[in-house]
Amino acid sequence: MEKPRSHVEQLAEYIKKNLKKGYTADALKFSLISQGYSRLSVDNAFALANEQLSKELQPIKEKPQITYKIDEEVIPREGFFKRLWRTIFG
Repeated sequence: MEKPRSHVEQLAEYIKKNLKKGYTADALKFSLISQGYSRLSVDNAFALANEQLSKELQPIKEKPQITYKIDEEVIPREGFFKRLWRTIFG
């Protein structure tokens, strides 16, 4: 027989499901508190949901390599006043 889940565990499942749908954490907190859940219950449920979600993530196996490419074909542009001088005086 399965152990009955507490209301915090049920809220954590609800939070995880809706975070995956794309709702923001602030929107979910506001919604749950306005539905009558206590702030403490909601905060505990978010802590539990974050803990469970962090366990589901795959750890990074290697460091990402950042490479920089410098484009050497940059054409220097004359400044505004040089172009103005050349336009006026030739």
